[in-house]
Amino acid sequence: MESYFTLRAGVEATGEFVDRKSRFIAQLVHIESEEEANDFIAAVRARHYDARHNVPAWISTDGRERQSDDGEPSRTSGMPTLEVLRGEGLKDVCCVTTRYFGGTLLGPGGLVRAYTAAAQAAVAHAREAGMLVEMTSVTPVDVTLDYAQYEQVLHIAEGLGAAVASTDFTDRVVLHLVFRSGEELPFCDKMRELMAGHEEILVAPAHFAEFTRQ
Repeated sequence: MESYFTLRAGVEATGEFVDRKSRFIAQLVHIESEEEANDFIAAVRARHYDARHNVPAWISTDGRERQSDDGEPSRTSGMPTLEVLRGEGLKDVCCVTTRYFGGTLLGPGGLVRAYTAAAQAAVAHAREAGMLVEMTSVTPVDVTLDYAQYEQVLHIAEGLGAAVASTDFTDRVVLHLVFRSGEELPFCDKMRELMAGHEEILVAPAHFAEFTRQ
């Protein structure tokens, strides 16, 4: 997995779908753990204590997924919601869809369509409101060099796709760079060539983060 999308922390996207007076309200947030997912599920159930169902689904970057039909017929609500999250490439998110029953049974097909539509509406709201962010596998690289090499190395780094996180200017210069994972390799090779085996490079483990070049 080179990248995925998630919601910004601290925001909540909602989407609503109505079918034969049944209201389906999907509520979507960012989570960092199963505990946070459970806390959000509990909060939604408290918020909509008078609803017939509060259907949860969540998915994390470590591959774990959970969903429940919360009393709806099997595989008509939780699984369709989870499929929306999967299809949108979302990770570290939890969606809880609240249903206020309108008095008419919708049948399995109608429920699948309704829960799917509500979750899709929440994702669309998140996208339109700028709540979605792309998380990319990135590799930090620190390179220490002499002042005379600074401009040249900076030009090489930026030309090879680096983002400059920060720069330390002391007796020497330390460039703190961030590359999309894999793109640091040509840069490291170029530094070895330029510095004739005397390069001072520290490559940190890859992790997921927002990646933007200034």
